[in-house]
Amino acid sequence: MQYRTLGRTGVQVSTLALGAMNFGQIGRTTQEEATTLVDTALESGVNLIDTADWYGRGESEEMVGKAIAGRRDDIVLATKATMPMSDEPNHQGGSRRWVVTALENSLRRLGVDHVDLYQMHRWDPTTSDEETLAVLTDLQRAGKIRYFGSSTFPAYRIVQAQWAAREHRLSRYVTEQPSYSILQRGIEAHVLPVTQEYGLGVLAWSPLASGWLSGAVRRGRDITTHRSGILPERFDTTLPANQARLDAVERLAGVADAAGLTMIQLALGFVTAHPGVTSALIGPRTPDHLRAQLAAADTVLPADVLDAVDEIVAPGTDLAAHEKFDTPPALLDPALRRR
Repeated sequence: MQYRTLGRTGVQVSTLALGAMNFGQIGRTTQEEATTLVDTALESGVNLIDTADWYGRGESEEMVGKAIAGRRDDIVLATKATMPMSDEPNHQGGSRRWVVTALENSLRRLGVDHVDLYQMHRWDPTTSDEETLAVLTDLQRAGKIRYFGSSTFPAYRIVQAQWAAREHRLSRYVTEQPSYSILQRGIEAHVLPVTQEYGLGVLAWSPLASGWLSGAVRRGRDITTHRSGILPERFDTTLPANQARLDAVERLAGVADAAGLTMIQLALGFVTAHPGVTSALIGPRTPDHLRAQLAAADTVLPADVLDAVDEIVAPGTDLAAHEKFDTPPALLDPALRRR
């Protein structure tokens, strides 16, 4: 396992990190299975575990807490907030009122007195940067969080938050967690240049593109079994974006075979090859999935392989731009652009 410095924090984290979204009802993973995944990951050198209150409405955090009991000091523990936790309108977002409550709930579920990295799961357009940064700074000074970061923020919001922190003399976000894979390279155009400019650590989620790059998705195979209950359209091959992904996957499989790599090694090696990326977040559901992904821990892709990938999916290109989750609200709601 390789390690990199998390932004400018001085904290060393593994280049592959364990994402716990699949713990519980989302991935149908039991507590015993989750504990086995954590055990295997830690034994292999993984030292960063990432979860969120929204995963299973707290279930993932509870399972992570039980799995790490007795070895908290050896783990860089990260969680997130802002996503809706109930139908109550104030049980979400980046307000002081909710962030304080959300963190207390997360600490209780995790069974710890602090988290190392507390991330705003999405940008909240209804709350000012000053409001959110002020409460995060207070929680940091109280010792309940060591650092804080953002997740899936558009580049201009990352810049705005950095400006607001300096303007109001508050602590700043030190990490960003964007979606990044061979099939979703859009962050190379805007987000990664910004995170590099400000020295932010980058934890890339969905490096296997929701399973498209796992090696199990190929032309001629039944891929309906990969459909998620959350976003079943991701594997609907009648959609043009998914046809483009399938075409790319077929060509990428040829690149992997020629280089003597699995598709997983190609996919994870690509993400960690970018100098702006700190860690790739893997989200296995089973020990077999985890072992296949850990096999990519020391993969270093040579220049010719990276060039071949560029020929298939151009730098800065998203093959499914509608899955970015960082689209400005005005592009989604006509009322915001036609006043």
